[in-house]
Amino acid sequence: MSRILRTTTLVILGLFWLLPVYLLLVNASKSPLTFTSKEAWIPSGDFALFSNMAEALQLSGLSDSIAATLLYALVSPIVAVLVGAAAGFAIVALRLKRGFLWFVVIFGGTVFPLQMILLPLFDAYSRVGLYDTHLGMIIVYTAISIPFSAFVMRNFFTGVAHNVFEAAVIDGASTWRIFSRIYVPLASSALVAIFILQATFIWNDLLLGLTLTQSDDVRPIVTTLAGMQSTYGGAQISTVLAAAVLVSLPTVILFLFTQRFFSRGLALGQY
Repeated sequence: MSRILRTTTLVILGLFWLLPVYLLLVNASKSPLTFTSKEAWIPSGDFALFSNMAEALQLSGLSDSIAATLLYALVSPIVAVLVGAAAGFAIVALRLKRGFLWFVVIFGGTVFPLQMILLPLFDAYSRVGLYDTHLGMIIVYTAISIPFSAFVMRNFFTGVAHNVFEAAVIDGASTWRIFSRIYVPLASSALVAIFILQATFIWNDLLLGLTLTQSDDVRPIVTTLAGMQSTYGGAQISTVLAAAVLVSLPTVILFLFTQRFFSRGLALGQY
């Protein structure tokens, strides 16, 4: 009886969770000529999803933004994961002096809300020439991703017995060799999980894109998508929704192909 109740509850909750997805797909598939908000729940006879996507790509710099965001979502998480792993290794395995203080300093970057640093960040980027550049966006996304990466990797390496490090030192392995050949392979699932989370955050970012970019070939994809709904965008609702479906596909595909590593990475400290 309890199993049936649990299954029924999960099915109902799953249906509620899928309602926004249903509305998105149904309305994104409608022709802009026949779209009406009064029939948002009712599918139309025509299927114009792909034509709406093509129109969205023509109306805005969506294709340029996709290329730029793909660059940010690959480079920044990779750098952040490596730096976070190195920081966690130094604090836990190397027993860095005042290691916990260094950890607090690194993780302290997440204490302040992002909105608090937008104005000084915009001013600094304008002064040094990083405003509206790919390099500037990679730097800021990497800096934001490092604290969480260091936090997770420090917790993960805490679960690795220090005897592993000591045995490798006795065998004559260098610090770099121990890190790259022992600790990084042990933490591969955790590294993938961090990469997925940070890549998804970067792909879905709106605030930093609005503040630090203005060109279509530099602007993140969600910022460009938001611009399609403005007065100057000129796009119909169904076209904007089709663009939203197109923008959502990469993160869905990423999770589907890496969910096995992601699930393992959630079990931090177990290997």
